[in-house]
Amino acid sequence: MNGADTAWIIVATALVLFMSLPGLALFYGGLVRARNVLSVFMQVYAIACLMSVLWLAFGYTIAFGSGETGLWGGLGKMFLMGVTADSLSGTLPEVLFFAFQMTFAIITPALIVGAYVERIGFGFVLLFSGLWMLLCYAPVVHWIWGGGFLADGGIFGETGVRDFAGGIVVHETAGIAALVIAVALGPRKHRTTPPHSPGFVFIGAAMLWVGWFGFNGGSQLAADGGAAMALTVTHISAATASLTWALWEKIKYGKASLVGIVTGTIAGLASITPASGFVGPIEALIIGAVAGILCQEAVNLVRNTLKIDDTLDVFAVHGVGGIFGTIMIAVFGAGTWAAQLGGLAVVGIFTLVVSVVLVKLCGLITPLRVDTETEVNGLDLSVHGERAYDIAS
Repeated sequence: MNGADTAWIIVATALVLFMSLPGLALFYGGLVRARNVLSVFMQVYAIACLMSVLWLAFGYTIAFGSGETGLWGGLGKMFLMGVTADSLSGTLPEVLFFAFQMTFAIITPALIVGAYVERIGFGFVLLFSGLWMLLCYAPVVHWIWGGGFLADGGIFGETGVRDFAGGIVVHETAGIAALVIAVALGPRKHRTTPPHSPGFVFIGAAMLWVGWFGFNGGSQLAADGGAAMALTVTHISAATASLTWALWEKIKYGKASLVGIVTGTIAGLASITPASGFVGPIEALIIGAVAGILCQEAVNLVRNTLKIDDTLDVFAVHGVGGIFGTIMIAVFGAGTWAAQLGGLAVVGIFTLVVSVVLVKLCGLITPLRVDTETEVNGLDLSVHGERAYDIAS
C-alpha cells in the first residue's frame, strides 16, 4: 500500500460523490419547474442509495471480479467476500478502490435522470436504474477497465480501447440510455417551460466542475504527475468549452446566458473525460473549444430537428461529448482508430439493446409515466407529498 496514493483516492472518492450529491441534483433541479425540483432531488438521492447497495452486492464483482471469460467478472466478490482492510488493488486498499468505483456507479445512472424529469414514475426510476447498472454499466466496466475483451490484449490487440475516466463507460452509456427513455416517454406537457432557478444550475455546475477533479484526476489511481496532468487538462477543457458555448450562443441568439455557459462547462468536462490521461494542455484546449460548439449543435439537433424531449440534454451534452472525446484520443495518436471506434460501436449497440429491453420489461412491472394530472400539478406534491416553495410556479 502507498500512503500518498491512498490519501489522494480517499479525497477523490469524496469529490466524485460530491458530483452527484449535491452537484448533479442542484444542476438538474434548477432546470425544471419549481413544482418538480424535489422530485429531481429525490430521484438522484434515491439512486445514490440504491446503487451503493447494489454495487456492494453484485455490481463490483461483475465489473472487477476475476472472471476469465472477458465478458464479466463472475460472482466471487459478492458483498466483498474475501476482501479485508489488508487486501490490495495495486497500491490501494481494495476496499478503497471499491468505494471509488462505487461513486462512478452512482453518477452514471444518475446522469440519465436528466432525460426523464417531470413525467417519470418513481418506481420505474428505481427499478430501471438498478437493473441497468447491473446489466449494462457493470459489464461495460469489466470489458474496458476490468480486463475484459475490449481492454489491452483483447479483441483489438495489445492496444485496447482507451477510456481514461469514462467517455464510453459513463457518458456514452448514460447518453444512449437517456435517449431511449426519452423516446419511450414522449414529450412533456409543458415542454417550453424555462428553468425555475438558474442560480441552482450555476451552483450545481460549479460543484460538478470541482468534483470532476476527483473523477478524472482520481482515475490515475495514484498521487503522481499523471493525476496532476489529468486534473489540469480537465480544467482547461472545461474553461474553454464554457467560453466557446457562450460565444456561439451570442453569435446565434444575440445573448450569452448563464445556463448556457455552465452547460458548456459540462460539455467540456464530459469531452475531456476519456482523454484526460492521454493528452496535454494544448490538446485539451482544442477538445474544449470544439466541444462547446459541437454539443450545443447536438442540443439543437435532438430538440428541434429530431423533436426528442431529452429534457436536460443528457445525450447531446454527455453522450456526444463522451463519444467526441473518445474519438479525439485516436486523432491525437494516443489510441488506435480501430479500438476507439470499435469500442464505441460495441458498447453503443449493447447499451441500446439492453436499455430498450429494460424499458419494456420495467414498464410491465411499474408505470413508466405518471398520469396527466400528476404531471400538470407537479411530481413534488403529487408523488412525494412535499413542495419546495410556498407558491409553486
